[in-house]
Formats: sequence, C-alpha cells, structure tokens
Amino acid sequence: MNPLAVELNDQIKATNPNILEMLSDLGKNLFFPKGILTQSAEAKEKAHKYNATIGIATEKGGPMYLQCFQDKLSGFEPKDIYPYAPPAGKPELRSLWREKMLSENPGLQDKNFSNPIVTNALTHGLSIVGDLFVDDGDHLVLPEMLWGNYNLTFGVCNGAVVKKYKTFTDAGGFNTAAFKECLQATAAEKGKAIVLLNFPNNPSGYTPTVAEGDALVAAIKEVAEGGCNIVAITDDAYFGLFYEDSLKESLFGKLANLHERVLTIKLDGATKEEFVWGFRTGFITFAAGSKDPQPEVLTALEKKTMGIIRAKISNCPHPSQTFVIEALQSPDFLTQKQEKFEIMKGRALKTKAVLSSDKYAASWSYYPFNSGYFMCLKLKRVDAEQLRLHLLDKYGVGAISIGKTDLRIAFSCIAEEDIQELFDLVHQAEQDLA
Repeated sequence: MNPLAVELNDQIKATNPNILEMLSDLGKNLFFPKGILTQSAEAKEKAHKYNATIGIATEKGGPMYLQCFQDKLSGFEPKDIYPYAPPAGKPELRSLWREKMLSENPGLQDKNFSNPIVTNALTHGLSIVGDLFVDDGDHLVLPEMLWGNYNLTFGVCNGAVVKKYKTFTDAGGFNTAAFKECLQATAAEKGKAIVLLNFPNNPSGYTPTVAEGDALVAAIKEVAEGGCNIVAITDDAYFGLFYEDSLKESLFGKLANLHERVLTIKLDGATKEEFVWGFRTGFITFAAGSKDPQPEVLTALEKKTMGIIRAKISNCPHPSQTFVIEALQSPDFLTQKQEKFEIMKGRALKTKAVLSSDKYAASWSYYPFNSGYFMCLKLKRVDAEQLRLHLLDKYGVGAISIGKTDLRIAFSCIAEEDIQELFDLVHQAEQDLA
C-alpha cells in the first residue's frame, strides 16, 4: 500500500475507526498523489518567471485557444473555460454550492460536513461512492422501485448485492417498516450496510412526509447503535421539485452527524436542479460521525475522492463549472428557477387531476407521487412492455415499462395542456390490448 494511503487511513482510524472499516479495499488503497498536479499548484503560486509544469499550451500570458471556439464563447474569459479545472472542482463553485445547500436546507446550519467536491454529474458521484465503499458481496439497501442504473453502477461494477424492500404500504405511504426490516437483516448478516435514499424517487416521483423521513432516520440510528456500520447515501438528483406535502429538505441534514457508525454522503448537482442536463456538473459531500467535528476524517475522504477522480477522469469539465458559477451569481437566478418550478408543479398537479377520473379505474391504479419528474401507473390487465410497444407503434407515444405491471410516465416533458390527451392515448392503447 502506498505510504500516502497509509497516512490517510491512519488519519481516519485515529478519529473514527468505524469509517475506516466502511471503506472498500480500493477505498483503503486510494490517495491523492503528490505528483504533477501538486507540483503545478505550488508552481502556480511561486513560479513568477516561468511555469513549465502543467500540460497545457499558453500564448500571450493565457491559455492557447482556437478563435472559432472563442467566437461562440465570447462572454467568458479564456482562463475560465480552456485550462484544466482543479481535481476537486473550482473553489468558487464549491463555496457557492455549499452556500446554496445551507440556504435550502436550514437543518444543516449546525452540522459538520465537508465542502462539496465537483463530480461529472450525479452518476459519477455514485460511481465514486461505489469505488470508495463497496466491496464484492456488500449489501445495498434499496426500495423495489429504483433507478435501474444502480444495478449497473453498484452491482455489475462493484459487486454489491442489492437487497430490496417493498416501496409503499397498502395504504399508500412510504414503507418505513419494510425499510427497517431490510436494514436489520443486512446488519445481522454483514455488519455493514450501504443505504441509498433517492428522493424525489425515480421512477415513482415520491418524497416521504416529514414523519416518514424521521422514521427512516430513526431506523438507521437504531441499527447503527446495534453495531452496524452504515454508509447512508442521499441521491438528491431532483432536489427542490417538491409539489405537495413532503419533506422539503434533503435527508442529508437529518442524517449528518447522526452516529459514529453512520457516514452520510450527499449526491446532487446542477443537472436537474437547474435544468442543465448536458453540463454534467454534480457534487459529492460527506458528513462523518457524531456532532463532534471530524476535520481529519473529512480531509482524508476528500483526498481519497480526489484520488479516484484523478485516476478515472483526471478532472471535471471546466466550462460547465464556470457556467454554473455565473448562473448562481445571477440576480435573476432564483426568479427564473421559481418560474420553471411552477411549470413543473402545474404538470404534476394536472397529471394527478387527470388520473382522478373513474374512466381509468379498470385499466390501472397509480403509485403515490408528489415531486420530481415522474409517476408510475400500476397496470391491472395488460403487460407493461406489451403496452409500451403498442403505444409506440400505433400511437407514437413513448413511455418506460418497469417489470410486468409498471409504466413510468415523465410528466416533466409533457406540456400541461397535453396531459389529458397523453393519458387518453395510454388508456386507448390499454383497451386495445385488454
């Protein structure tokens, strides 16, 4: 093992040995090298005559670039788009995102957590978590209604065993009792659990109520108190799109500093929150242990994260980070974001109003939804994949089939005035098959 990795591991062990135990074999071996990037950073500060370190081309005191690019990006300084960004992301962006997290999650005000590290959007953050904390055979606790990419990221790539629990109760609430039972079973078998909480949920479009959120947190704390190490991940991809009664803050705030055996990780990003899907700008943030500050642990985790970023992609794109900084600092940012929120809320509520019609009762019911981009029909008479293909071939309507009974509808991409027609076409297609 590299001495730098040993040093980081000793740093974690001295403060919270439980977190060292949570790391995968790869996670224990990770470090941030004192190589080209470190030497270049030192040179940037001190090389006042010539800086012959970093592998970019320069011209006239700045980065070299082609004018055909700059013509399209003339609103930005070349230094803010062409050079490599720092491996942890632009410091200004990291600070702005932290401020945003605090303003949108008041429960974080008295919590100890790391500065956000920039990722190549949220899926990259999930991959980082898998590399750092998941060994072959580790258990990942997830609801039955889950984003399929988790299976690929954690299962195929990291060897996790996915343990599922029933998402909703028969009464239509989030099934916190099933979650607790699944977590307890994993704790008894493995002594370590990776818990992934994705709200608003993809595919169901559901965010728990405050009471349900508290029950999830209480279950995690109880299992941790029983001696299980828990990596608690909040996948907040659709954060902020809360339309009805639900949590309005990330569970990261309630889970941060919960217990010495709980490491909490927040994954979020501008991708969906700010409607910039192609920018691929996300963040990973850590909160370790109890309320006692653990800066040594957070620093070590940051360096290990920088190490895996350096190893896999070197660093994240610079232009998109600059674009997000500009947006966050714009005086129009909050107003424009609220305008888009109202459009999305209108589509969600219209969907719910349309689905309240009795004419669909024989064809489907629907799972609870109150947030996000999606909702799911639970079909009563026909196979979801057959319906999907029939909808596509005969009516030119696209939807996503999940298993035998569930059809996911993304109301996020349907104008409010078209939602009635959309579901009427789905209903007609279902009647064709039934």
